[in-house]
Amino acid sequence: MRVVLQRTERAAVRVGGDVVGSVGRGALVLLGVLDGDDEAIAERLAAKIASFRFFADTEGRMNRSAQDLQAAGEEVGLLVVSQFTLAADGRKGRRPSFDQAAAPEVAEPLYQHFCRLLQGAGLTVETGVFGAQMAVELVNDGPATFVLDEPA
Repeated sequence: MRVVLQRTERAAVRVGGDVVGSVGRGALVLLGVLDGDDEAIAERLAAKIASFRFFADTEGRMNRSAQDLQAAGEEVGLLVVSQFTLAADGRKGRRPSFDQAAAPEVAEPLYQHFCRLLQGAGLTVETGVFGAQMAVELVNDGPATFVLDEPA
């Protein structure tokens, strides 16, 4: 699995002009499911994201996780959007190859499982619509953007 994790002031996702998920302070999680990924990989990555310390503490250092903020009573949300293009390989030619992307019938259940794991970690989770044409709006806080890979 591959994730682009972006700290947000606010983010939203629209399908057909309608907002289907939105968060204020928190993170936009773009999730790419790769061929060979399974529930164990989703579990490791969800645990990493829940405890990933990329929010500022009182001294301005990245020492707080979404779980830390939630436990302290601060409102924080995660907007999780499926993004198969994160599996793209652009090393050859001028057109990306998506051979590394998991098939939709594998990717969708893993995406749903990943979201449930984050919710189970006590986090507020909003989502996009798997496989839909989506418009994602983001006000990146920092900007702070991280690419996380959880290999098979």
